[in-house]
Amino acid sequence: MSLSNYHKGVYLALLTALISGSAIFFSSFAVKVLKDPFVFTTLKNVIVALILCSFFILYKKWGELKLIKAKEWIYLILIGIIGGGVSFLLFFKGLSMTSAITGGFIHKTLFVWVSILAVIFLKEKLGKIQWIALGVLVLGNFLLGAFNSFRIGAGEIMVLLATILWAVEYILAKKVLSNLDSLTVAWARMFFGSFVLISYLLINGKASQLFLLDKNQWGWTTLTVMFLLGYVTLWYKALKLAPASAVSSVLVVGSPVTTLLSLAFINGFGINGLQIGGMVLIMAGLFVFFAFQRKSQEPQRLVFNA
Repeated sequence: MSLSNYHKGVYLALLTALISGSAIFFSSFAVKVLKDPFVFTTLKNVIVALILCSFFILYKKWGELKLIKAKEWIYLILIGIIGGGVSFLLFFKGLSMTSAITGGFIHKTLFVWVSILAVIFLKEKLGKIQWIALGVLVLGNFLLGAFNSFRIGAGEIMVLLATILWAVEYILAKKVLSNLDSLTVAWARMFFGSFVLISYLLINGKASQLFLLDKNQWGWTTLTVMFLLGYVTLWYKALKLAPASAVSSVLVVGSPVTTLLSLAFINGFGINGLQIGGMVLIMAGLFVFFAFQRKSQEPQRLVFNA
């Protein structure tokens, strides 16, 4: 029996969550090794943009860009500026000022903001029990790691702002994904976002640092490039196939991944009761959310009015 688009989207979102949880952990080290978070995220994103451009050449998709309507181009450019540019600047600057677990917790509240915006702008429908399940996910995410270390400072605020902007980007992406291929949207995000990042470095006189990396810094950059490439290619496919609220809620699975990696490599698997409880709540919250997922959302298809 073949899987429905809905289930394919959820499974792809799960893979994205595993990548996201790993990426946040390793990026927290990479951004410190490269010292300047803006140089780090610019280099990483530009490389991913170039790889996606090579995909367009390989699969002969350049001709499809001529068929994109003017309003869709506006959305794609906004996706790049918001999601591929400004959000990354805020996130990695914030991540350099906080811990991987705290940054991961804030980032994993993304599903809350996406769900709120999806109900308002995409007309997705969530029942009361599903909203309660989302609350359980937030609590589980908090107990998992942020309970003992969470604080509110400049770094945390930057990560939160980046997270909210990414939620806005995903709503815009969901709009255009009804007509466009997921690879096209992923390319637009990284391509137009790269212009924002490069412009920032040029304005601040840091562009030359892109060419001054040592072998260790290039190694960390290569690792995070692979994570980002996997994230964008899988995520937009998941977002195309299933409701935004559903696939974004699955991303919270990334929190246990980040926590387990932190425990394994930093704390020697010194897991405590709160963290175990957090993982249990996350699994329970996801189970309840999808158990009460409205069937009417599964075949959902948006109409893009261009």
